[in-house]
Amino acid sequence: MRRVKVLFLPQPGVDPVWQEEVVAAVSPRHDISIYESRMPLEPQFNGVEAVIDTGGSVGTRAMYDAARDAKFWQILGTGLDHVDVAYMKSKGFAVANCPGQFSSVGLAECAMMFILMLARRYREAAANFEARVRYKPMGRELEGAVLGIIGLGASGQALARRAMGFGMRIHAVDIRGIEPDILEALAPDFMGTPADIDRLVTESDFLSLNLNLTPETRHTIDARRISMMKPSACIINVARGALVDEAALYDALLAGRIAGAGLDVFAAEPPDPGLPVYRLPNVVVTPHIAGGTDGTARRRASVAAANVDLISQGRQPLYGVDS
Repeated sequence: MRRVKVLFLPQPGVDPVWQEEVVAAVSPRHDISIYESRMPLEPQFNGVEAVIDTGGSVGTRAMYDAARDAKFWQILGTGLDHVDVAYMKSKGFAVANCPGQFSSVGLAECAMMFILMLARRYREAAANFEARVRYKPMGRELEGAVLGIIGLGASGQALARRAMGFGMRIHAVDIRGIEPDILEALAPDFMGTPADIDRLVTESDFLSLNLNLTPETRHTIDARRISMMKPSACIINVARGALVDEAALYDALLAGRIAGAGLDVFAAEPPDPGLPVYRLPNVVVTPHIAGGTDGTARRRASVAAANVDLISQGRQPLYGVDS
């Protein structure tokens, strides 16, 4: 295996652990440098054979054009809705991403945190603590509650396993057939297809979105489906903001037509923190941190390093993106 020149594209504002893990994983076998936005573009890409792009959101067409020696572009993330894959392919790069299993633990834990915070009415409780009010609010037990999961892939399965520990009943839909051994382990009370989403929405006490964003999945939860939810139900979204019609969701929350929401992702990021909906005591928000864990960073860095090894040997990368 020969050493190749690798360029890492850091995303401004993200935790330095992402960069540290990539450098630690790649540097023993290859020569890695860090892109500096204040420096001229083309010299930094000169001789670079592999590029590792944080989340896929850093790379631009100007970078793709400058990467004349590149054979491979690693997306250090799962979703490709914000990545110009077609243009990258036109430049002759092999492109790979990091599928959901590498961030599933973080996403599932964050979704479970939202469920628990909403069930125990955390923001109200925190305000009561500050006001020296005791014994309020009354919480809601999760035992027997229905968790609807739209998308039973890696993160949906990880969430189901955690929710089962709290005695929740799992109802799920997925576009593909789920392996029998996984279904046996999760034992969902209901397993359906996208044609069953209306049923899932109607029956769920907590509704979690665990999907990639595509033209087909955009606004999976729209005004019509929100109107079908129980008044006592909550929406959980740690996947992509545009899976939900945010205007319809925010209207329902402000009008009290559903019980709450836990949101880590938004259609436009960063969102406006001054919107009234984010001030509601039954809305819990975090700034797109669900997948941002030490474990996710370590696992994604490991697969990126393995792919650089494969490229250096003239082989195809793992988890290649076809289009």
